[in-house]
Amino acid sequence: MMILKNLVADAIYQQSGYKAPVYSGAIKMDANENPFRLEEPLKRKLMEDLKKVELNRYPEAGNPELRARLAKYYGVDQDRVMLGNGSDELIQILCLTMKGKISGVVAPFPTFVMYKIIAVNAGQKVVEVPLDENFDLDLDAMLDKVSADFPSLIFLSYPNSPTGNLFDRDKIETLIRKAPGLVIVDEAYGAFSGQTLLTLTKKYDNLLILKTLSKLGMASIRLGFLLGHPEIVEQLNKVRLPYNVNALSQLTANFFLDNIDEFDRQVDDIVHRREELFAGLKKIAGITPFPSQANFIYFSCNFDSDRIYANLAAQGIMVKNLNVPPRMTNCMRVTVGNHQENETFLKALQRVVSEQGA
Repeated sequence: MMILKNLVADAIYQQSGYKAPVYSGAIKMDANENPFRLEEPLKRKLMEDLKKVELNRYPEAGNPELRARLAKYYGVDQDRVMLGNGSDELIQILCLTMKGKISGVVAPFPTFVMYKIIAVNAGQKVVEVPLDENFDLDLDAMLDKVSADFPSLIFLSYPNSPTGNLFDRDKIETLIRKAPGLVIVDEAYGAFSGQTLLTLTKKYDNLLILKTLSKLGMASIRLGFLLGHPEIVEQLNKVRLPYNVNALSQLTANFFLDNIDEFDRQVDDIVHRREELFAGLKKIAGITPFPSQANFIYFSCNFDSDRIYANLAAQGIMVKNLNVPPRMTNCMRVTVGNHQENETFLKALQRVVSEQGA
């Protein structure tokens, strides 16, 4: 359709877009979700609370109650907190807001793919800088891209997805000091590392922290939040749609805070299962897992990962195939599951690898 090609921005028309896969009856170990469901007593309590929502009314604009609770939990002022329909929306708002003299986005590679996709869709120039051989930031290479008017945004995933490691803190601080714009540290997986850079927001006005409930057992409610300097938050709020977080999500997020001890227990369990899964992967010849501080493990194969992925999928086990030469040739990522899911995956992977290596 020629008229459509002429109307749509080239950067959007030429891309395939992000397609989230849909499965039925599979063991899902590809999306970094929490494998544990709510226990029945808590689920019943949540269902009772949800009955109180007046579906004919708009949700609370600006989410003041929930922002106040999150601010108290993280020890910051309420005007430093902004909520989004998942972290993706907050990334989009950042990319839409930061225009003008300082423009563009820098991100390491590999990292969370939505930084690039959203930035491109928002009309931003994107520069990707490969990680070093240890999956850490190549500080000199990143600083080489920094000038007085570029970039407006630097995105850093901490721990990084898909590699699972924590970038060197001193390197991050150097980037914050030298950046002409904002540095966004995405702590989507921070709960599994026990590390945060939140305290640095009091030292650096241009540092923002992203967090989400999606990895902590609440992926379905799409609730992300941003923590940073109130003057920056004020500008971002001008771009945020007024009712961006629905009433059901707001209530469920408050339920999460009411029962945070249970979700913390699940995090501890996932960390334990992560070490269990890592040890199991190390025992499989031809598989090299890399240490992780997240709720997933990145690993390389001495085999064709496309075939491994297809064989696992045929057995109803979904993982993330990251076969992107040359940096991620025959690499994959598996989400930490419960004990049974981990064991099922490891046995299936061992069979597939044995057959492929034969």
